[in-house]
Amino acid sequence: MSAQPQIVLVSNRGPAAFERDEDSGELVAQRGAGGLVTALTGLVHHRDALWIASAMTDADVEASRRYDGSFDCELGDTTYRIRLVESSAEAYDGFYNLVANPMLWFIQHYLWDLSNAPDIRSGETDAFERGYRVVNEDIARAVVAEIDKGEQAVVMLHDYHLYLAPRAIRRARPDAFLHHFVHIPWTQPDAWRVLPSGMREEIYEGILSNDIVGFHTNAYRRNFLMCCQELLGLPVDFDAGTVEFEDREVWVRVYPLPISAEAFSRNAESDEVHGFEEELLRRRREHLILRVDRADLSKNVLRGFTAFDLFLSQHPEFRERVTFIAQLVPSRQDVPEYVEYLEKIEALVAVVNHRHGTTDWMPIHLKLRESLPEAVATYKHYDLLMVNAMFDGMNLVAKEGPLVNERAGVSLLSENTGAHEELGEYALSVNPFDVQEQADAIYRALTMSYEEREWRAEGLKRLVTARDPGDWVDEQLRDVEAKRDGGERPVPTE
Repeated sequence: MSAQPQIVLVSNRGPAAFERDEDSGELVAQRGAGGLVTALTGLVHHRDALWIASAMTDADVEASRRYDGSFDCELGDTTYRIRLVESSAEAYDGFYNLVANPMLWFIQHYLWDLSNAPDIRSGETDAFERGYRVVNEDIARAVVAEIDKGEQAVVMLHDYHLYLAPRAIRRARPDAFLHHFVHIPWTQPDAWRVLPSGMREEIYEGILSNDIVGFHTNAYRRNFLMCCQELLGLPVDFDAGTVEFEDREVWVRVYPLPISAEAFSRNAESDEVHGFEEELLRRRREHLILRVDRADLSKNVLRGFTAFDLFLSQHPEFRERVTFIAQLVPSRQDVPEYVEYLEKIEALVAVVNHRHGTTDWMPIHLKLRESLPEAVATYKHYDLLMVNAMFDGMNLVAKEGPLVNERAGVSLLSENTGAHEELGEYALSVNPFDVQEQADAIYRALTMSYEEREWRAEGLKRLVTARDPGDWVDEQLRDVEAKRDGGERPVPTE
């Protein structure tokens, strides 16, 4: 490409979330929450881009109406060019609360208990047709409206909320280059057979309207290619990572998401983090186990606590010597399964603490709140970081903790996390469903020689700092340029 193309980022959640100031009554922009926003912020710092996202709240809707198009929004030291897209409240509810969460999220994390759920009836199909499809079309229209006529445009869509949007954009602007990154796992073909065939085919035709589809791991790339072959009967080249669809060759690529090691390390030295550290060290026992997660079903919190319970029962010599801090952020409390899951977490913590605790020692310290400075302070001093997710797209906690830890802390890492493909060599790899294996890994970590701990910790830190978000962006843009210019097919690295 001779000139840099116009870049348009598209996601459900944007970089700014608006709220009304109680004193002045003015609309105030706050930084959007979530790991996806963090990842894409690195891209905005790297290249000029317009960011299109859904208007998720009433204040967002008011902002979208006020500006009626794209506008500049200052957040901290960064100015974003954004456009918020309003959909009807009914359509957005069906899109978000009935299809994206939980239906697609559950499929892509193997969360359905298929003997009991889901029961797909008219409510679910209506939510897909009048919610998910409508919101995707609203987003697509906004993208088309913002693409400069006659200019090169690269539209970079993100995640499971927007599988249908590429089809609508492609029909309106066949000249646009469409790139779609999926931040969550891509499951094997049988998992997708939960969906009615028409719904499933529409989703796949949507995502295959892109020029490039990206995933975090080779495993997810293979699963996607298998789905294209088995569910749609499409020609697939597993070695090259390509799918033939409607006389086009779709490239399927792997771009593992890194963290910004420099920025994260700098944040770890803030006064607020140091304040939490002082409090933590005053209360610290001999050993500290940590997990930092959303209270999501996929994170496998219950089995993690059960493994700790088993560890204490099998190794009573560790009683009163170890504390398990679990900082969990309540998630999706408008979804009944998540409300029930959080209740089960609290109940299990109470059981474990009652079974093993003493008058001055509580084995599990459960913190149901979101505080990055508090989490970072604990990152610096754990002996064992537990990341035992059932399935996870990447899991940045697995990278953040080893980066700033100062005690040669050990990582217990589920083999089903995206991060495992990069970090598994230096972590204690576990099957997330094998509670005894996790209990044994806890014991191994807390009795491991310092020399082995240090070897593992140094290996993790070396891998975590090898790439930064700028590299992640460059890798994708190089493939965009190669495909636009008719370059050679990509050859994925296994």
